[in-house]
Amino acid sequence: MAEPVVVQGTAISQPYNPYEHKTTAPVDQPAAAPPTSSSGGGEVQPTKCRDPIFALLLIINVAAIAGVAGTYGATAFDQEVNNSGDNYDGYIVVAFILGAIAMVFTGFCLPLMMCIPMVLIKASLIGMLVLSGVMMVISFLSGNLIGGIFGVVFFLIFVCYTKAVWSRIPFASVNLLTACTAVKKNCGVVFVAYVYVIVAFGWSMMWSIALFGVYDQVIVSNGQENTINYGYYFLLFLSFFFTHQVIQNSTHVTVSGTVGSWWFSPEHSGCCSGGVMGSVIRTLTTSFGSVCFGSLLVAILQATKAVAEAARSEEGGSFLYCIAECILQCLADILEYFNKWAFVYVGLYGYSYIEAGKNVITLFKNRGWEAIIADDLIQNVFFFLSLSVGGICAGLGYAFNENTLGDLFDNAVETGLSVSATNAVLGFIIGLVLSSILLSTIGSAVNAVIVCFAEGPAEFEANHPELSRQMRETWLQFYPNCGV
Repeated sequence: MAEPVVVQGTAISQPYNPYEHKTTAPVDQPAAAPPTSSSGGGEVQPTKCRDPIFALLLIINVAAIAGVAGTYGATAFDQEVNNSGDNYDGYIVVAFILGAIAMVFTGFCLPLMMCIPMVLIKASLIGMLVLSGVMMVISFLSGNLIGGIFGVVFFLIFVCYTKAVWSRIPFASVNLLTACTAVKKNCGVVFVAYVYVIVAFGWSMMWSIALFGVYDQVIVSNGQENTINYGYYFLLFLSFFFTHQVIQNSTHVTVSGTVGSWWFSPEHSGCCSGGVMGSVIRTLTTSFGSVCFGSLLVAILQATKAVAEAARSEEGGSFLYCIAECILQCLADILEYFNKWAFVYVGLYGYSYIEAGKNVITLFKNRGWEAIIADDLIQNVFFFLSLSVGGICAGLGYAFNENTLGDLFDNAVETGLSVSATNAVLGFIIGLVLSSILLSTIGSAVNAVIVCFAEGPAEFEANHPELSRQMRETWLQFYPNCGV
């Protein structure tokens, strides 16, 4: 076993255990930091399956959709495609080309964020301010007085917000740098994220085929083409959102666990290291039920909102339906934000969903405002980088047409746009989605870094002293009498 590292006069042992993030011996915290226990620090949980009933619900959900797709959907889907006579070959080829280009440009984002994190955060914050101002001006110029007034209000709010958080940018910059370093040292987690996306694409296709089957067997067969069966509608969208939420949150939990291993046991970092693979295995086994639990709660709200939207369209846009949609969207956004932090604790310590939620409440009682600011500032960077990659791919996509790719676009499916314009839209979507995948892994890493910094500053000092020094210095600039 390696020699223990000495931090603040205390020896810290370094045995590797995927969940063993806390040291077994008492650890003196760095200067100005309170004891870990006062921060509501997490504890390693015994290895067992958490919230298994919700994992079983997901399995039943996927099996049901697969059964419907195989029994009814495949025939209906084939008939729809064959009857159309449309050619998709050209768009498929362009999608693959632009996908490869998007991954190359997205790959440049990681070293860029590591080199100039503060510049990117400042530029994105100014960019959001300018964007809100532009939207305000456009509203007035188009004669939308109410929209313009709201634009003025939001612009002024954003000016105040920018002024208030500007001094916090150095701390957010070091958070971003630390997260990028963790992902770079464990780059295999990015490939895992892409695998999850492939699974999500496969699920979307299977669900779409099942939707064709339900429509053909239930709606058309019963002569209900012009009506909405809200029961089927809710169940189908609950199934769709539930599985997609599980896939998305599985990525988040995997990244959180990987960052935890890098933070506390950096010797086990690497492309396909024990830290990465151990986190993947835990996410898909012992913690999978917890992931499904939180995902189901959000999916219920999203499916209910989808039903409200359908009802509003069907019944002429009732004001009450608009209010219901707004409330449901707000609830879903709040729950998704809460889940983002709860799943960090699931990935780090193996908590059940409810226990992880309790730790989130404790975290925000102690450091909520700074956590929200750092997370929000960095999300702005991700937004503009994704838009940039999407814009580049859109420009390149516009160059593909009947002249550049020959016969591939003969009898191409009608989209209402020219082939070049369609490829530009396709390129923007592909660039936006693929860049968002990598950036979402870094976003998950940022959240994990904030939690780990609150709970394990001594281990950070021992294992990553330079990053620890930068983070503590930027924190103590604003809170000289407050610990991390």
